[in-house]
Amino acid sequence: MEKQILTRRIQLLINCRDKGELKAYYDRLYEYQRMACKAANMIYTHLFLQDRIKDLVYLTTEAKVRLSDASKDEDGILTTSHMNSVYRTLSAHFLKILPSSTLTNLNQAVYRTYQSNREMYWKGEKSIPNFSKNIPVPFSSRDITLQEEENGKNFVFSLFKIPFKTYLGRDRSGTNLIIRKIISGELPLRQSAIQIKNNKIYLLASVEAEKPVYRPDASLIAEVSLSMEYPLVVKIGKEEFRIGNREEFLYRRLAIQAARRRLQMAATWNKGGRGRKKKLKPLENYSEKEKNYIESRLHLYSRKLIDHCIKAGAGTILLVNQSYKEEVAKENPLLLRNWSYYGLKAKIAYKAKLADIMLLEE
Repeated sequence: MEKQILTRRIQLLINCRDKGELKAYYDRLYEYQRMACKAANMIYTHLFLQDRIKDLVYLTTEAKVRLSDASKDEDGILTTSHMNSVYRTLSAHFLKILPSSTLTNLNQAVYRTYQSNREMYWKGEKSIPNFSKNIPVPFSSRDITLQEEENGKNFVFSLFKIPFKTYLGRDRSGTNLIIRKIISGELPLRQSAIQIKNNKIYLLASVEAEKPVYRPDASLIAEVSLSMEYPLVVKIGKEEFRIGNREEFLYRRLAIQAARRRLQMAATWNKGGRGRKKKLKPLENYSEKEKNYIESRLHLYSRKLIDHCIKAGAGTILLVNQSYKEEVAKENPLLLRNWSYYGLKAKIAYKAKLADIMLLEE
């Protein structure tokens, strides 16, 4: 059976109550994340420069530009292999700070990303990314060993010599069961990462799972229409149903925007004296509320669409009049700002690919 890599985000807590040790652990995590950001940017710089070295017109015409090991290729310009050349640079700068397994996994991950977009960089269709400071810090599966707590509700492990425990809460998404399968070996843990985002720590656990076998009928088409009244209107054969509605999507989104504007106007009268950050703290709390709400809705809508297609056996999804609707939306500021065409299409495409369902756009 075909395998697929799935990533589950799990919130973590540092399993320590001593304030001094807790601060030291947080400082170490933040330092690792900062160094991982610098290392990732350095990898991209070296990979791009090595690829474009033949464009450096100020070099002599006799200059060798083949990216291969000079000991194995007389035209090579490297003292080692192409990929290892970047790793040696990373080792020279970061090995005293970051573990070698983190550098290896980071190098491999960034190298794969670079290779997948290589042609677009060359053609100028895409710019080289600049990694942010909250970049996930990768590690190998052998670096951690998950163990169940005595109460059976959470799990503990040690990483980078820092004790962690999971924070699953009500666990409506079945994360507890997934971790138990990882411990038992039923779901092999692959290269994963740890990330600090919005002062919260997350484990990005990647597992190798068997891809469910669906046998959809490619001739059976699910006609899908994206609209403002109903985010998704689906027609499969004679059946037609709607996913989502205007009240929970558009009105809730506009309500969040209005609340943020009210806070923005009221911030003028907030008590100062501790700098801009203190004065605008209530406003900052709203900075990602809209984004998180919309992301949650779009995931739910796309998931329900794929579930309906699987249940009906539809092997093709057709987005009806989508190109025309996007052109109309460009002329309407309300639609352009509040109708998440691209995000919804991207999530439908991702989930359809996992289910072997073809996606067409009209």
